[in-house]
Amino acid sequence: MKSVIAIVGRPNVGKSTLFNRLTRSRNALVADQPGVTRDRQYGIAQYGEHTFILVDTGGLIEAGTATNSIENLIIEQSLQAVREADAVIWLVDGRDGLTAADETLAMQLRPLCTHLYLAVNKTEGLDADIVTAEFHALGVGKPYAISAQRGSGIAILIADIISALPQPTDMSNETDQGLRITVLGRPNVGKSTLVNRILGEERMLTFDQPGTTRDSIAIPFERNGKSYVLIDTAGVRRHARVTGTIEKISVIKTLQAIDNTDIVVLITDAQDSVTEQDATLLGLVVESGKSLIIAINKWDGLESSQRTLIRAQFDRKLGFIDYACVHYISALHGSGVGKMFESIDKIGKSIAITPSTSVLTDFLHQSVESHQPPMIRGRRIKLRYAHLGGHNPLRIIIHGNQTGHVPDTYRRYLSNNFRKLLRLTGTPVLIGFKQGANPYKDGPYQGKRNNPARGETQKRRRSVRHVRDSVK
Repeated sequence: MKSVIAIVGRPNVGKSTLFNRLTRSRNALVADQPGVTRDRQYGIAQYGEHTFILVDTGGLIEAGTATNSIENLIIEQSLQAVREADAVIWLVDGRDGLTAADETLAMQLRPLCTHLYLAVNKTEGLDADIVTAEFHALGVGKPYAISAQRGSGIAILIADIISALPQPTDMSNETDQGLRITVLGRPNVGKSTLVNRILGEERMLTFDQPGTTRDSIAIPFERNGKSYVLIDTAGVRRHARVTGTIEKISVIKTLQAIDNTDIVVLITDAQDSVTEQDATLLGLVVESGKSLIIAINKWDGLESSQRTLIRAQFDRKLGFIDYACVHYISALHGSGVGKMFESIDKIGKSIAITPSTSVLTDFLHQSVESHQPPMIRGRRIKLRYAHLGGHNPLRIIIHGNQTGHVPDTYRRYLSNNFRKLLRLTGTPVLIGFKQGANPYKDGPYQGKRNNPARGETQKRRRSVRHVRDSVK
């Protein structure tokens, strides 16, 4: 097992910046304003030959000073990260100096942490001894002068933390994280509630307010002996309503999560049917070629007549994505969530298939025999053989003649037929075409017209006049 190191501190002291530098990523949202991070963000960091799990947290404030319920939830999430961590990096602002809030947090953190390390951030251009001198009064050991922005002093801090922690002995299966499942949807449809229900704990902030989740949070977990990575994303609103910088970055991270996932679980609200924004998100998933599960949430509490009407509406509006698995669930109470994982496991098997070229070619010939491609300028399109072009999304490349003229309707027919013959679940098949090169294109007569002899031209003219005279 890897060691777990959490980063805590007051809002806007540079926790997410330090997290991104240590993980060598841009996974944590960074902006020049307090309160950007809300949920716990996990990442893998490496120092020399040592690898550890790093946790970014929301800003800690003094107990009793929270002005609303969501701030209390953020504090509880941060303290939970402290309890679970093997070591804690407490980050303070060197340019603000020692504050009363820091003294209060010291009394709060000391009983919770076996290994607590005080890092004084934003010390670039300053004398380290002078900046850290007053922080000795906190009684948590030697302060480390660092700069999360520029990276100075971080190596010494991490080296001391690693040397104090027990080294992991079991390194097996640490790289096998399993299927990546991204939960997608509009704001306030129950994404974080579903994530918490699957994990069996209050891992994500849930609040009756749109936009509670701001970042894309990846959470590895196991279910029935199988490994998965669950990714909770920020709700995506219509483009015209996205105004703030943080929300724009959140939308970008959500779109990146779609590209880097194996399965997308799109959550919709049963009482809202399929909205325009739901259709937009569905279009993004279809274009990406990712496997899709549509989870219709808040199904509990609806009467039988309402359920019949809602089923009919969803069947009518979702007909263009017939490959998707549709589940009616309650994220709050957990009904239907177990059946959703049955579809996830079937999709995992569908993603992993590697059909041979001979099998795909046989399926292509079966499809062509059942329904011939159309005629183009009096000539039939010829599709000769097919092979596997890639995974995630599953892509099949078909070679033949005049493939540039294959209509979209026939492409969709081939995609649906391949999916049926390969017995895929929840997974689309992307079809690509390639046309063989003309062997005479680069020959000695390239660019020259085929000019007939003089006698042939005169003979053709006489034939044309004969036909015209016979018509008259």
